[in-house]
Amino acid sequence: MKISFIKAFAVVLALGATAPATYAQFNLSKAISAGAKAVKAATLTDAQMAAYVKESVDWMDKNNPVAADDDPYTVRLMKLTEGLNDVEGIPLNFKVYKVVDVNAFACADGSVRVFSAIMDMMSDDELLGIIGHEVGHVAKHHSKNAFRNSLLEDALKDGIASTGGKAAALTETQLVKLSESLVNAKYSQKQESEADDYGYDFLKAHGKNPWGMVQAFEKMEAMEQSSGAQSSMMAKMFSSHPDTAARIKHMSDRCRKDGIEKPATDK
Repeated sequence: MKISFIKAFAVVLALGATAPATYAQFNLSKAISAGAKAVKAATLTDAQMAAYVKESVDWMDKNNPVAADDDPYTVRLMKLTEGLNDVEGIPLNFKVYKVVDVNAFACADGSVRVFSAIMDMMSDDELLGIIGHEVGHVAKHHSKNAFRNSLLEDALKDGIASTGGKAAALTETQLVKLSESLVNAKYSQKQESEADDYGYDFLKAHGKNPWGMVQAFEKMEAMEQSSGAQSSMMAKMFSSHPDTAARIKHMSDRCRKDGIEKPATDK
């Protein structure tokens, strides 16, 4: 599915009551002039790319309000994701950004970031459905490939030095660009379907109800239709995929075939 950065990272829905006005907007606005460095794209290794993913995630964590461990948002998220320790051997770690943007995303290193505004909108099962879908992109390497493409096609235009196999630190400009690629990655219809199915299996295997994914999709689709507004999450999931109804039907059919009871929504 997976979140326009300079000045306004994502379009904020007209949901004033769902997120406290004191919360910030997601921050990717600290771009500064990049220093000129040089490197050939061919020299980029998987290890270097992994380091760049971590550096980008660390930058976002530093420059956005992360909910404390005892914050109700964090407590809720940790309770919901208990037992979701890894995906395909990649350790998962979860944090909440207390921002008004409606979004969530997962990175190739297993970092999952959920925005407080979307937590305000979603029931527990629906929130897990979104997380399951995002984790699917990590498991299928969609997140990794999207980040690599951004690194090679965008950030390297500014120059990233590499000496002795060690990747150089990124400039603020490069961090903005790469962080945007992490949060606002766009995937093909095939990739979205793969993430749907993997997320379904992942949730079911961990004792979570995959109906939540269906209900989350239905809720966001209904919001878009009723308000005409579009969050980053909706844009990622639906903008280039006109067959949303088919995706929802496919996931619903899987739940019914497996005899899984549809939960009542509490939001």
